[in-house]
Amino acid sequence: MSDMTRTLLQGGEVIDGTGAAPRPGTPVLIDGDRIVAVGESAVAATTAGEHEAPAVVDVAGLTVMPGIIDSHCHVTLGEPASNDELFYHREPASAALIAAFNVQKLLRAGVTSFLDPDGLYNIGPALRDAIAAGMVEGPTMRAGAWALMTAVGGTAGRMIPDGGTAGYAEVVRTRDEMVLATRRQIKNGADVIKIHVTGSIPGRPGELQVWTLEELRVVCDTAHDLGVRVVAHCRGADATRDSALAGVDIIFHASYMDEAALEAIHASGAALCPVFTFLANLAEHGPKVGATSSAQDIFRSEMEQTGRMIRKAYDEGVPLLAGSESGFSLTPYGHWHYREMEIFVEHLGLSPLEAITTGTKNGAIAMDEVGEVGTIEAGRRADILVLEGDPSSDISILGDRRRFRYLWARGRSIALSRPWPERRPLAGEKPSSWSAVPLTWDLVHP
Repeated sequence: MSDMTRTLLQGGEVIDGTGAAPRPGTPVLIDGDRIVAVGESAVAATTAGEHEAPAVVDVAGLTVMPGIIDSHCHVTLGEPASNDELFYHREPASAALIAAFNVQKLLRAGVTSFLDPDGLYNIGPALRDAIAAGMVEGPTMRAGAWALMTAVGGTAGRMIPDGGTAGYAEVVRTRDEMVLATRRQIKNGADVIKIHVTGSIPGRPGELQVWTLEELRVVCDTAHDLGVRVVAHCRGADATRDSALAGVDIIFHASYMDEAALEAIHASGAALCPVFTFLANLAEHGPKVGATSSAQDIFRSEMEQTGRMIRKAYDEGVPLLAGSESGFSLTPYGHWHYREMEIFVEHLGLSPLEAITTGTKNGAIAMDEVGEVGTIEAGRRADILVLEGDPSSDISILGDRRRFRYLWARGRSIALSRPWPERRPLAGEKPSSWSAVPLTWDLVHP
């Protein structure tokens, strides 16, 4: 990033992230890491006091909007195509280097802030601090540590151990271990505590709730007593309801949410982050990457069933956040951070302006920085994306990096003209196999 300078953006159409209509020809003044004025006051402020004249950037004909906030991004996972790859082909030092490489892709995709709710080997908090210290170029980051699981496990089935840690999982078996693990993660820098409330059991369909309400309350009470929020992975109505009853602050997925779960969410004040992007990418584009038609049908059905209640929750005032689930082969870094907003338009019926608010202003909830980020207003952090085209009429253009003209993150101008980061796989990073299918006699002799 270059040094911060006092800059006046002149002539652009401002989408401020609040849901208000775009304002054409609206100047924005940046000073240091802050937006100090918007509109007529921005021009007046350029001559007030003893400040030197700002650098003027002509953005006429372009859109000026807040940088994207991704409320669910796994930056330490390294884009695995399977749980086998994730759990058996990631070691701590290499995973940390890969994450530091990948985080710059988020920034170049217009993401100026993101929440990494859980990840490998407690890398997240260290990467967050490296970005803040200027050692690594990336968006402002908030990070969890390992995802808390019971011995029943999460979405990786029998790969989750009966105790201890493996990959992104920390298994807690008793209430004492739940308290200890929560306190230890907070001591080691976690911004949030992530609970994997549902998990897959081989031979059983879907995901089952693998925490009791009382166990969820133990973690929530322990974290909240120390001023730390709790987020939860919930694929099931009862799990969503119990998470809200226990005091979870952000509920991810909320799959198959019912009226009882929604009532509990209203009572608790929790925010929802459905994270449809992974499902939508497989359901809509799965054949391009070899996904089966049955997986497409399952994911499409989950989106349809869940989407109706998510829309109802939104209409009733529940905060809706946009998260991309980036970090897997179906959601590689730098490509899909806008996608959740597009899905909210296409599948939930939000207007593009409403969807933009979920990925900007509402994202401040995920960052625990409400009133600090997510909008183009005086006093907010200078996280600003300038692009060609009008996302308030076509939300999909936020996915086209070729349209990006300028980007400021924490008041620093990002050089978007540099080549896209590319690398080769590290030794052992990707699993290898002798064949894609068994070499049977019949295959050789059809």
